[in-house]
Amino acid sequence: MKELPTPTLDLSPVNLPRGSLHPRSVITASSLVGQASGASEAGGIDVSWARHLDEVREAQQLRYSVFATEMGARLPQHLPGHDVDLFDDFCEHILVRDATSRRVIGTYRVLTPAQAKRVGSTYSDTEFDLTRLRHVRDRMVELGRSCVHREHRHGGVIMALWGALAEFMTRNQLDTMIGCASIPMQHEGPHGVVGGGHAAASIWRQVKEKHLAPIDFHVRPRLPLPIEQLDDTLDVEPPALIKGYLRLGAKVLGPPAWDPDFNAADLPMLMRISDLPARYRKHFLGA
Repeated sequence: MKELPTPTLDLSPVNLPRGSLHPRSVITASSLVGQASGASEAGGIDVSWARHLDEVREAQQLRYSVFATEMGARLPQHLPGHDVDLFDDFCEHILVRDATSRRVIGTYRVLTPAQAKRVGSTYSDTEFDLTRLRHVRDRMVELGRSCVHREHRHGGVIMALWGALAEFMTRNQLDTMIGCASIPMQHEGPHGVVGGGHAAASIWRQVKEKHLAPIDFHVRPRLPLPIEQLDDTLDVEPPALIKGYLRLGAKVLGPPAWDPDFNAADLPMLMRISDLPARYRKHFLGA
């Protein structure tokens, strides 16, 4: 079992007991991420940071299952059945496991400022011109490759991931998170599947009205979704993860990029610890 290099920053003590992240909290996971009614309740889950390459491989297998098998992404076959890219070796990986089966059911990867300098960029830099974010890069982590197994898409898993992230950020005096939030080009909504990017254009129209960042944080997509050629008037809801980010005070940094390999439109998003609403700050940080 290959040990991973020593992390560049202190990791959070997130090995949790069975059950929810903060059992006494009055904020429910489902109310945060806005999952549809009928979602299963969170069972026993454990959260940890990957310490060995074998654990990273488990996360990469889950990512492949979600992104390639389920969503149809075209992924490089560096390792069959795994989603692997050049950023993985520079990231810290959070794992959520089912406490009974020990199977990895959720994951996030985190690229710290020091590691972003080592690799030369963030993943978001490959999709967007982030010039206007240069003043926050020293305190900015990138979140990426978020996914949850389809049988466990209840709020508890997302809450556990976000709780670990919040502790990590405050422990290391980091205050800004960025990432690309994906909208599938074949977006499934309450009225069926909307294809061709029309859902993404409509979601962009909705979120920019209330959640657009100040102009000095705007970024530009390198391969823009051709919004002017799409119908942006549809009544569609953003994916649950994007709705969760917005409830946490996240801002959208500009129009979506088109990612043909993942068959998705990616919204650039930024979230700052200082913008967390008071009730979520108390839930995640106890402050």
